[in-house]
Amino acid sequence: MFSDHPSPGRAAPRPASPPSEAPGREDSVPPPVRERITALDVIRGFALCGILVANVQPIAHVGDAAVVGPGGGGPGEQVVGLLVEQRFFPIFSLLFGVGFSLLLESAAARTARPRVVLLRRLLVLLAVGLVHMFALWRGDVLTVYALVGLVVLLPSTWLPRWAAAGLAPVLLAAGLLAFGGGFALVPGLFLLGSALVRYGVADRIERSPRVPAALALAFAAAAAPALWWQTGTRVTDPEFGLSMGVAGLLIAGVYVCGLLALLHTPVRPLLRAVFAPLGRMALTNYLTATMLVLAVARVIGGVPQNWPVTTVLAIAGAILAVQWAVSAAWLRRYRYGPLEWLWRWATWGRRPPLRIR
Repeated sequence: MFSDHPSPGRAAPRPASPPSEAPGREDSVPPPVRERITALDVIRGFALCGILVANVQPIAHVGDAAVVGPGGGGPGEQVVGLLVEQRFFPIFSLLFGVGFSLLLESAAARTARPRVVLLRRLLVLLAVGLVHMFALWRGDVLTVYALVGLVVLLPSTWLPRWAAAGLAPVLLAAGLLAFGGGFALVPGLFLLGSALVRYGVADRIERSPRVPAALALAFAAAAAPALWWQTGTRVTDPEFGLSMGVAGLLIAGVYVCGLLALLHTPVRPLLRAVFAPLGRMALTNYLTATMLVLAVARVIGGVPQNWPVTTVLAIAGAILAVQWAVSAAWLRRYRYGPLEWLWRWATWGRRPPLRIR
C-alpha cells in the first residue's frame, strides 16, 4: 500500500531470491538508485480514491469500524456496494506486499542486516497505526498491516520464493472459507504481492498490455456470476461474507489489470497526472483523510449512516481534490510526502534528502 521506492534513476539489478545477511557489508554503502514503477503509483492512487469512498461513512460514524453492507438502500447505494465496498483494500494489501519486497531488495544492497530495516519499518507503522486507531478511527488498517507484516511477511523472507508463492493461495482460500474474506485476506495478499516481486513480475508489469488486458477480461467474466451471487444474498445470510469476499477479489483484479492495460493507451498521461501524486503520498493522504472526514462530518451534522450516496461521493471527491492539489504541488519540490519522509527516516535510521535539487 505505502511505497518506499527510492528516487527516480537507473534501475539496479535484482537478486532472484531473498538475500542472505552476509557479514562484512557496510551500512554506509549508498543504496542503488532505481526507477519508480509508475504503474504502482497509479494503482495505489486509484485504490486510495476507492477506499476513501468506502470509508467516509464509517469514519464519520465515530468509533464504528464497520463498513456499510451492500444490498440496501437505493440504486446508488447498491452500485457503491457492488463496485466499491471491499474492492480496494485487496489492492492496498497486494501493493503492501510488493513494496515490502522491493524494500527488502533495496535494503539488501545497502546493509548487512536488511531484515532489521524491515523490522523497524513495521514497528514504526504499528506505532502510527495505534495512534490513528485510538485517537481518530477504530477502523484503522495500518495496525493490521503492521501486525500481519511482522507475523507473515517478515518470516516469509526466509522461505524460498516458491514456498511463499504457494502459501499465498492457501491463505487466501482459508481467509475466504473460514472468515468470509475481509481482513482475513490480508496475509495471502501480502504474500502474493511479495511473490510478484520475487519472480520479477513487478519489473515487467509495464512491458506489454496483452497479459493485463487478457487477465482483466478473465477477471470480469468470473466477477459477473460472483456479483450475481452477492446480490442474491443478505447481510444476515451465512454465505454473505463469502460472496462479498470472492466478488471483491475478482473486481479488484479487474481494476488492477484494467489500469495496467490502460497505461499502454493514450490515456496514460492523464492517469499518471490524476492518480500518481495521490499514490506517491498514500500514507500522508490516508491519515489526513480521516481528519478531513471528521471535520466535514461536524459541519454537515446528522447521522452519517443515513447520508445519501451523493453526499458521500461529494465529500470524498472534495477531499481527494484537495489532496491531489497539495500532493502535486508538494512533489514538484520534494522527493517524498511529509509522512513518507519521516517513515523513511525512521526506517533507515538516518535523515534522507527531501528537497529536489
